[in-house]
Parts: sequence; structure tokens; C-alpha cells
Amino acid sequence: MTQIPLFPLGTVLFPGGRLQLQIFEQRYLDLVRDSFKNDTGFGMAWILSGQEVAQPGVELPSLGIRGTYARIVDWNPAPSGLLGITVEGKTSFRINDCFEKTNRLVMGNIEMLPALPAEPLTDEWAPMLKVLTKLEPHPPIQRMGLKIDYDDAWQVGRVLAQILPLEPAFKYELLEIDDIGQFMERLGEFVHGLAA
Repeated sequence: MTQIPLFPLGTVLFPGGRLQLQIFEQRYLDLVRDSFKNDTGFGMAWILSGQEVAQPGVELPSLGIRGTYARIVDWNPAPSGLLGITVEGKTSFRINDCFEKTNRLVMGNIEMLPALPAEPLTDEWAPMLKVLTKLEPHPPIQRMGLKIDYDDAWQVGRVLAQILPLEPAFKYELLEIDDIGQFMERLGEFVHGLAA
């Protein structure tokens, strides 16, 4: 078992996906500083219930069991004066339990899950690639600097799931799926209309 800091969030990060975040709470500014200093990452965990921002007297949010280990790949001061960072998902993990430190940073005792092997992108899943290549030229997606192996169905599917406007609960459902056929079938229910 490994202990890592967690970043509870109202959305989901997939392995291979990227998210842009604005950091303003001191606990997360400290987390980012420590990540740079020690060249380490942290866990992104979806909030099932509760709040992202710590409030006095408010309990720890309820988190999904599955999360994604993330590394910071870019940073910049945002126009608002906040710290902007881009994180990339590396691998999934399972949360066994979690607790708050005195600074309200959430720590998790987690089990890293093995990376899923690449799966060839079959003709059946070609519509996923079609939608992804249509979305890639858009400036917000270009700014993410995504690196995608278009022959790997996992990478195509997970990056697509990351950038599509899916409900967070559905994204989390996809994050928990370790079978590529099941993953693509569920994602395809949403994508089918977009690829037409």
C-alpha cells in the first residue's frame, strides 16, 4: 500500500488525459510546491458527494474508490492571479482509505493498479477516432498538448472520454472499466450521434 496526497475534484481524470486546473487554496499550493520540489505526483479523486473547497466544520468529501495518479506537465500564472497547472493522468489506483492532515490536505492509502496493455483500434471503433480527430484542432484542446497513439484503442477512448462534455458520474463509470470492449461500447453510446 502507498500513501499519496489526493486532490478531490468534481470531474474525472483518465490515464493519458489532461486537465487544466486553477489553484488557489493554500493546501493545494503547498501540494504543487512539494510536487515540483520532490518530482512527485498526486492522486486525482472524484467527489461523489461534498465540496471541492474546504469549509470550516465541513467533513471530508466522499470520494470514488478509483482515482488516477497525476503529474504536473505545465504551469503558468493565470490572468486571475491564480496558479494555473496542467496535469496528465498516468495510471489508475484504488483508494483503501483516506484522512485529512492538519492543513486539510486529503491523504489516501492507495493501491496502484497495473497499466492496461495497449489494444489495437479495430474498424468497429473507428468512429471514436473520427470524433477525436474532429475535436483535436479546437484551440482549448490544442493547448492541452495531448500525445496520442492513434493505434491504441485505450488511448483514443480515454482521451476522447476526457475531452467530451460527459456527465462526471458517467466519466467515473468509464474510469472503473478495465475491459476495452465494454469501455468502447459504453462510450460509443454517447459518441454514435457525434460521428454521424
